Amino acid sequence: MARKTNAQNTADQIKDQAFSELQALIEESEKLLKDSASLVGEDAETLKAQLGQKLTQALDAVTSVRERTRPVVEATETYIGGHPWQTVAVSAGFGLVVGLLLGRR
Repeated sequence: MARKTNAQNTADQIKDQAFSELQALIEESEKLLKDSASLVGEDAETLKAQLGQKLTQALDAVTSVRERTRPVVEATETYIGGHPWQTVAVSAGFGLVVGLLLGRR
């Protein structure tokens, strides 16, 4: 099997980091929501501010991931635009293999 290129390794690292950041955000948000059930008044306002901060962090993380993946996306678009027939051939080959595998069931 072919070795991964540097761009693929970078893309995998970015994807893994994004998923781990989002998982951590989800866990923290769930904890805050569970803690909020019994809060009223000033405590509720504090919790609301914390949730707002976490949502801002999530938006920043998504923006950061989008900016870091942009070069990979642009490189893929450039390759596909410069090599349309190779792209069609690879896609057809992939479809053929998947079709054969599914047909064996």
